[in-house]
Amino acid sequence: MNFSTKLLSQTVTQLCLSKGINQIVISPGSRNAPLTIGFTEHPKFNCFSIVDERCAAFFALGIAQQTKKPTALVCSSGSALLNYFPAIAEAFYSDIPLIVLSADRPSELLEIGDGQTIQQEDVYGKHILYNANCKEGDEHQTHNKTEINIALNTAIELQGPVHVNIPFSEPLYDKVDELKIDPQNVPARNVSEEISEDLHKFVKEWNRSTKKLVLVGVLEPNSIEERLINALAKDESVLVMTEATSNLHHNNFIPAIDQLITSLDEDDFKALQPDILLTFGGMVVSKRIKKFLRNYKPNAHWHVDTKKAYDTYFSLNQHIKTTPNVFLKAFLPKTVEIKSTYQKKWLAVKNERIKSHREYILRAPYSDLKVYKTIFKYLPNNIQLQVANSAAIRYAQLFDIPSSVQVFCNRGTSGIDGSVSTAVGAAYASHLPTVLVTGDLSFFYDSNGLWNNYIPNNFKIILINNSGGGIFRILPGAKNTEHFNRFFETQHQLSAKQLAEMYQFDYTSANDETNLNEQLSNFFSSSEKPKILEVFTPSEVNDTVLLDYFKFIK
Repeated sequence: MNFSTKLLSQTVTQLCLSKGINQIVISPGSRNAPLTIGFTEHPKFNCFSIVDERCAAFFALGIAQQTKKPTALVCSSGSALLNYFPAIAEAFYSDIPLIVLSADRPSELLEIGDGQTIQQEDVYGKHILYNANCKEGDEHQTHNKTEINIALNTAIELQGPVHVNIPFSEPLYDKVDELKIDPQNVPARNVSEEISEDLHKFVKEWNRSTKKLVLVGVLEPNSIEERLINALAKDESVLVMTEATSNLHHNNFIPAIDQLITSLDEDDFKALQPDILLTFGGMVVSKRIKKFLRNYKPNAHWHVDTKKAYDTYFSLNQHIKTTPNVFLKAFLPKTVEIKSTYQKKWLAVKNERIKSHREYILRAPYSDLKVYKTIFKYLPNNIQLQVANSAAIRYAQLFDIPSSVQVFCNRGTSGIDGSVSTAVGAAYASHLPTVLVTGDLSFFYDSNGLWNNYIPNNFKIILINNSGGGIFRILPGAKNTEHFNRFFETQHQLSAKQLAEMYQFDYTSANDETNLNEQLSNFFSSSEKPKILEVFTPSEVNDTVLLDYFKFIK
């Protein structure tokens, strides 16, 4: 076994090894050669080579999303680490552990006009949990060991991104067959999930309120016990609203929030206005529920999360620092069910909306709405579903998704960048077959995400191609903007067929309802290659069909 001669390389790799950080995504370069040697020549590291750093970072994010363990990123100096930034921001807001290990020039070569050199220290600003700025030289070994330990432990303990900047002077490729150092591993702490707050005052307020709204954002699958879900659903004074990304299911829950509230009038909103708003999970997709809760504020808003609580609805007055499951286990046994028509009233509205939804879908012309309905009709059980941002995740909110399907979407920053790369990384790390449902702009924007050797054969992409950014057509006033087609919708005539051929995917397409049903009937069967199904829809009718949908279901 060989090691880099650089003490910093040995320190980083040995501490990663001690802490069980073994998934290493490397983008080729020269300045990071000492790290590349250290990781690739040790059998306990699982190393990936991905050229495009932006794709590499989202690929790593997909792995960490599934494993819940830090994935390390290794890059050269200069602009390389800037390409990580979109994924770093996503990891920061989605609580996903990433470790950036950026090689740098030695200090004497900075800001003198040397090539491939930028100011790398603290480059991620406020979007990082910890910056470890290492120094080259044996005399700095104590400083470096301390900083690297803190950075790696922070990623483990706080589940988020950290940055370790590592200067290397030439020569970069020298190796030895024995370690020169054995850095002390300071173990990461076990983060307590115990509730520090006295629940008595919350129980008292809960037990006298007849209208309690529970709103759930992004949540890991199977993170709340079934008995606790049933207890919430049983209480007639509690209304639970979920999103596709919440991975929570119950007949007494409201899973299609926009379907329920879009056509409500002022009297309805006042009736829906909760006394208590209890939230947990990550970012919420629905803009309509945010607007409603900002305009019709609850008397109290409690958020349950181990790390943070955003005042999304401008009424937050309590952050309970634990997991939702721990909170509900401690809290619900202390509560009592009280008489209320709150849940019953809104479940009745939900049922009427579902009837209207089904009636409209039957008569709707071929369009994005019809396509998404058909996709979710054929979606198999026991898969991982990755959904791209923008229109894709919003359409997904309107349809039933099997409870055995695990749903993921990059909602931390809600960007379209990286959806393909994240899905590929997640597919690699997951034991489940993975399906990515994406729009055309998201897909083509991140098509380099297919440029790697780690895509499993059970990975499938359904690409809805409406020849541009169709979501802009439904935004108020957008279509009336000058140069709309070119600078907002960004119309195009691209197809994924040639990309599928280049990256060795099986490719099929559909451009009408009959053909789509034919293709989907066997699309999810096993195959020797990953698959792409490209579904072409008419951009000129999609917005009208969707807007008419919300008018019809009232």
